[in-house]
Amino acid sequence: MENQVIAPDELQLSKEDFASDQMVKWCPGCGDHAILHAVENVFPNLGIPKEDFVVVSGIGCSSRFPYYMNTYGIHGIHGRAAPLATGVKLANPKLSVWMITGDGDSMAIGGNHFIHTIRRNIDINILLFNNKIYGLTKGQYSPTTPKGTKTKTSPQGTFERPFNPGELVIGAQGNFFARALDTNPKTMTKIFLEAARHKGTSLVEVLQNCVIFANKAHDLITSRETRDDYQLWIEHGKPLIFGKNNEKGIVLKGTKLEVATIGENGVTEKDILVHDQYESDPGIHMMIARMMPPEFPVALGVIRSVEFETFDQTMMQTIAAEKENSSIHSVDELLNSGGTWTID
Repeated sequence: MENQVIAPDELQLSKEDFASDQMVKWCPGCGDHAILHAVENVFPNLGIPKEDFVVVSGIGCSSRFPYYMNTYGIHGIHGRAAPLATGVKLANPKLSVWMITGDGDSMAIGGNHFIHTIRRNIDINILLFNNKIYGLTKGQYSPTTPKGTKTKTSPQGTFERPFNPGELVIGAQGNFFARALDTNPKTMTKIFLEAARHKGTSLVEVLQNCVIFANKAHDLITSRETRDDYQLWIEHGKPLIFGKNNEKGIVLKGTKLEVATIGENGVTEKDILVHDQYESDPGIHMMIARMMPPEFPVALGVIRSVEFETFDQTMMQTIAAEKENSSIHSVDELLNSGGTWTID
């Protein structure tokens, strides 16, 4: 059973229909506020009845999200949002299921659930808030904290190499990966809309700022002084160009990506790599997702969007086929099949 999709104007839903009456208790200035408002803007435009939305979360600051949406929701336990969201979708495939998680909730205690949900390609939407820290538990390092960062649990600096969520998603055979900034709500809303319309697991990593425990963790990407050199907004069919005057671009040299300056060393715009988000081979998408400062800008927008059969579609087709081919069509028939006995 597919999602019931109706023309949005026929439903006449608005942002206010999805706003909760609960007090939002995130810290003032937290990037979560911008993400919440973006989701409130997205839901009325999907053509899905309000009662068919479910928001599922685990544990963390981001995981308070179900309280702040006027929809059905589940606030689960740490790291277990993915199996909960999977169960909801398989129990009622017509539902629009949104999983809200953080870098710690999804890639530490929930890491195994996370990669297998992506591998299975369940038709759910995952929003991963990446602030590179554990915020709710007061500032311990997370799987995405940069190596060498001093935190409450790494006073000498972290010893570990961090996860790159995009690399992890594509490596787990993910079919949709995008990246957004909490400082750009307009573009974030656009990306969320595209993720919602994708059939299969869509994952959007939102680079989100924790003003208390990891303030300015994304400063090189977001600050006015450096953002032109470190933001690469990508769009299907367009060259990977960035810079204050669009003077820089990404070129493919052999098996590696490099930053080139247009007009230098014979480089022209025709030499710049053109983005194809629908390419089934994940090689270039992986390289784009892995680009990080200071060598590269960060790719923002939809990096990968490939259609592939979903786990829930395959499961429902299998159930339908088994029902059609089975000689037993009810519990009574099952109980009375085979040898039976009457006890006096």
